[in-house]
Amino acid sequence: MIRRQFIQRLAQSTASIAAFSSPLTTSAKDWLQFEAGDLASHKIADITYTDVQLKWPRFVGKNGRRDIHGYGPKVGVCILTTDQGAKGWGMHGRRDNETTAYLKGKRVSEVFQPSAGVTDAKALGFDVPLHDLAGVILNKPVYELLGRKKPMLTKCYSGMIYFDELEPKEGPVKTMADGLDKLIANCRHDYELGYRQLKLKIGRGNIWMPKGEGLNRDIEVTKLVAKTFPDVEILVDANDGYTADTTIEYLKGIGDIPLFWMEEPFAETVADYQKLRSWTKANKPKMLLADGEADPKQELLRELEVKKLIDVHLTDMIGYGFTPWRKLMPELKKMGILASPHAFGELLKSYYCTHLAGGLGNTVTIEGVPATSEDVDFGSYKIEKGKFIPSSAPGFGMTLLKKV
Repeated sequence: MIRRQFIQRLAQSTASIAAFSSPLTTSAKDWLQFEAGDLASHKIADITYTDVQLKWPRFVGKNGRRDIHGYGPKVGVCILTTDQGAKGWGMHGRRDNETTAYLKGKRVSEVFQPSAGVTDAKALGFDVPLHDLAGVILNKPVYELLGRKKPMLTKCYSGMIYFDELEPKEGPVKTMADGLDKLIANCRHDYELGYRQLKLKIGRGNIWMPKGEGLNRDIEVTKLVAKTFPDVEILVDANDGYTADTTIEYLKGIGDIPLFWMEEPFAETVADYQKLRSWTKANKPKMLLADGEADPKQELLRELEVKKLIDVHLTDMIGYGFTPWRKLMPELKKMGILASPHAFGELLKSYYCTHLAGGLGNTVTIEGVPATSEDVDFGSYKIEKGKFIPSSAPGFGMTLLKKV
C-alpha cells in the first residue's frame, strides 16, 4: 500500500468510526485504536535505501574555504514500510547492515514515541524516517507530534549567494561590474522566490584573493546588496575565513549597514569571541553571532553559550539529528540561546527545520536552499512574507516519486 493510499484509508476509516453509537463495542474500540494510528500496531517490515537528486536553480561556486559546489547534491534517503502498509521516508544517518537488521520486526512504539522522538539509540540513524512514519500512522504533521496544532512560523533566508562574481558562466569576466551584476541577479532571483533575508558569503581573501583585496571585495559586495535591496535583512558567513581582527575590520568597513547575523567568522575560541563580543557590544549590539556548523565541538559551543559569547546555535539538522535537536532546543531556550540548524545544500533539511521550529519555536531563522527534484514531490511548503510555511500533511508531507 503506498503512502497516499494509507492516508486515504485512515481518513475514511476515521470518518466511519465517528458514526458508531456510544458506548463502543470491544471490536469497535480495537478498530478505533488501529485507525487512530497506535504505533504499537505497526511493525517495521521493510527497510530500503536509495538516493534522490536535488537540482539548484543555478551553479553555486566558491566560499571562504571550499571550491565550487556545483548544481546540487545526491542525497541518501531511507524508506520504512510497516506490516500495515504505512510508509515513512527521509534522510538517514549512518547506514549499516547490523542496524538495519536490528530495526526490522520492531514495533514502531518500541523505538519511537511522539513525545520524545527516537527512544532507542540504535535506531537514531532512522530518526527522520521514523518521524515521518509516525506522522503518517497518526495522521499528523511532525510539528503536531511536537505539540503544536498550529505551527509557529519562522523567517527564512537564502543561503545561495556565494562568490558568484568569481564564477563567470561563459568566458572571463570583462569587468568587475559584470561579475557583481551576476551576483545581484542571483540575489534578485531569490528575492522573487519570496526570501526577505539573504546570506552573503564573505572571506574571499582566505584562499581566492589577496587578503586585503578580498576583504575590500567583501565590503563592496555587502554595501551593494544593502543598497540594491533595502528591505532585505543581510546575514554574512565567513566560513572561518577571517580572524578576530579581520572580522572587526570588515564590520568597520561596512559602516552603519545593519547585519542580522555574523556566522562562523573564525575557528571558534573563547578568546577570539571575547574580543569580538566586546567590540560588537559597543558598535553593533543588535547583530547576532552564530556558530557551530563546521566540525562542531559541543562542549566548546556550550561554553561559548554559557558565557554569552554567541547567540545562535547552528549544528547541522542531520549531522546532529532531529531527536537530539528536540532535546537540545529546551536547553538552549533556558540559556537564552537561539537556534538555526544548518541545512545548506539539501532542501529536505530546510523543510525538516520548519517542523522543528514549528513545534518547538526558539528558531531565529531557517536556512533555505532553492531546489527542484524529479525524485521528490515537496508538497505544500511555501514562503509567505519572508517566512517558511511547513506542510500540514501527515509526517513531513513530502512524497518520494523515485521508484525503489
